[in-house]
Amino acid sequence: MTPKGKLIAIGGNEDKGKEPEAGHHTKVFTHNFIEEGILRRVVDEMGGTSARIAVITSASSIPEEVGHNYVEAFGKLGVTDIDVLDIRERSHVRPEMIKRLAKADGVMMSGGNQLRLTTIFGGTAFLQLMKRRYEEEVGFVIAGTSAGAMCMSSTMIYQGHSSSGLIKGGVKMTTGAALIQDVIVDSHFVERGRFSRLSQAVAANPSAVGIGLGEDTGVVITDADMLETIGSGQVMIFDGHDITYSNYADVEEGEPFSIEGMKVHIISKGHSYSVKQRMFTAVKVPHKA
Repeated sequence: MTPKGKLIAIGGNEDKGKEPEAGHHTKVFTHNFIEEGILRRVVDEMGGTSARIAVITSASSIPEEVGHNYVEAFGKLGVTDIDVLDIRERSHVRPEMIKRLAKADGVMMSGGNQLRLTTIFGGTAFLQLMKRRYEEEVGFVIAGTSAGAMCMSSTMIYQGHSSSGLIKGGVKMTTGAALIQDVIVDSHFVERGRFSRLSQAVAANPSAVGIGLGEDTGVVITDADMLETIGSGQVMIFDGHDITYSNYADVEEGEPFSIEGMKVHIISKGHSYSVKQRMFTAVKVPHKA
């Protein structure tokens, strides 16, 4: 079944019309740029400024601050109906929260720790409703940034540093929320040098396409297939379907491994990629006389 809703996976540190988040050395965003940025696209995909947006801050260690930041950011874009769902543990996933989710036009999941998201929501009626609405309702959008994006895939990276990415066992994976199959999502990709991390994830799961999201960059995913890049940076695609040699299964934990034939694509704003067809679509640039 092809989902009727959309996913928006964001690499983290998206423009909220204020200074970059602590620890990020990217450009200083302006209150004007946010009008053309990722959160504007999130609002538009959810139906415009009249949309009711449910903000889920469960991944964050500072949920109150993060919730306030999104209320402020969406408010700058003209959205007034913003419902911050303060769910910090499984016991907080009560019927009241499920009713509030049912009234939303879309969901925005914050960054933080993706393992918190899967351990809090995995197997709950809350996640089941989110999935069902995404699959059955045209216009329903699930957006997530950083951890909120990484949890979307069926296979989820939850640990691993770039320095140990090419050593077997240096990347830890588990089951994600499985909103989309056959992909593995990584975030803060360019800025934190996570190329080796996603390479290992794809080497271990060559049937999956790796999606490396740069900061203030994301993909709008339509039909659980077509990825359209949005934002100011780049998305990197790692395709292991045509790997001709890999000794990943044979080397011991802690040893380096070898791969031949992994494909890499770099996709900037407006360009697209089909996961199912593994096909890149370029933007047509107007001819200049």
